[in-house]
Amino acid sequence: MAAPLLRVRDLRVTFTTPRGTVRAVDSVGFTVEAGRTLGIVGESGSGKSVTSLAVMGLHRGAVEVAGSVTLDGRELTGLPERELARVRGRRMAMIFQDPLSSLHPYYTVGEQIAEHHRVHFRSGRRAARRRAVDMLGEVGIPEPARRAGEYPHQFSGGMRQRAMIAMALACEPDLLIADEPTTALDVTVQAQILELIARIQQERGLGVVMITHDLGVVARVAHEVLVMYGGRSAEQAPVDALFAAPAHPYTRGLLDSLPRLDTADDAPLPFIPGTPPSLLAPAPGCAFAPRCPAAADRCTAERPVLTAYGDGRGRTVACHFPGAHTARKAAR
Repeated sequence: MAAPLLRVRDLRVTFTTPRGTVRAVDSVGFTVEAGRTLGIVGESGSGKSVTSLAVMGLHRGAVEVAGSVTLDGRELTGLPERELARVRGRRMAMIFQDPLSSLHPYYTVGEQIAEHHRVHFRSGRRAARRRAVDMLGEVGIPEPARRAGEYPHQFSGGMRQRAMIAMALACEPDLLIADEPTTALDVTVQAQILELIARIQQERGLGVVMITHDLGVVARVAHEVLVMYGGRSAEQAPVDALFAAPAHPYTRGLLDSLPRLDTADDAPLPFIPGTPPSLLAPAPGCAFAPRCPAAADRCTAERPVLTAYGDGRGRTVACHFPGAHTARKAAR
C-alpha cells in the first residue's frame, strides 16, 4: 500500500498571549492520500484553520508548532523557511477564506498569478503571463486574456475565488488546502466552486483538505472526515459511515442541527446547547462533557483518547461511550 501524500502526527499549536497559553491545536493527526479529499469540520474556534496554517508553515509570532507534518515522506516541521518556501506553493498550495483580502489590490490578477509562477519556475515574463491566462481559462473565467489585466475589485466574489484557485494550481501542486472556499458566496456559486475543485482534483490526482463548518459541503466532496472540537480530534471516519451512524455526541449534534425537508416549517432548528470550551484553561476530562447529553462522571475526570471504532475501516473516536447518544435516541 502506497504511503499517504500528507501525514500529520501529534500536531500541537500553542499561542502565547497576555492572558496565558492558548492550546489551539492539541495532538491532532490525520492522513491524506493522492486523489482523495479529507473534510475537516467543527465550530468556529475548533482549530480547523490553525491546523491548516500549521501544515503550510504559515504561523508567525508568539506561536509554537510541534509534532510531525510530512509531505510525500519529507518532514516539513522545523524546515528552514527558505526550504519550506520552495515547497509551499510548488508542492502544496492553499485557498484562503477571503479572496479579496488575499489578492493584492494594487496589482492585476494576471500579474499576481504570473509572479507566483515565476518565483517557483524562474520563467520569463511572457511565459508566466501565458500561464496566468491559461489558468484563468481553466478555472472557467471568460475572456481570460482580458480579465488577466483587471484588478481584484473588478471581479465578483465567485470570480475572485476562481482566480485564487488558478493561482494555487498554477505551479501544479500535489496537495491543495481549501479553507472555507465557499464562505460568503451564494448557493449557486458555491456549487460551481465545489464542482471546479472536484473536477481539477480528478484530472490532476490532487490530495485535498477541505476545511468547512458546512456538513453539506463535506457530504458532497469528502471521502474521509475529521471532526474537531476544542482543538482536538473528536472523530475520524469515512464520510458514509460518519453520516450513517455518528459515534461522537458532538458529531451527532452537528448532524441534528442541519435543516431537514421532512420537518414542519415552523419547527425550531435543533442546536447544541452551551458554548465551546476555553482553550486557555482546558478541562481535565472531555472538552465536550459540559455540553454532552450522554456525559458521566468519568467524562469530566478523564480525557478520552482516539480509539478504533466500528468495522475497522480506519474509524476512530475520542469518547468514553461512543455511540451512546445515538443508541439512546433510537430507543426513544
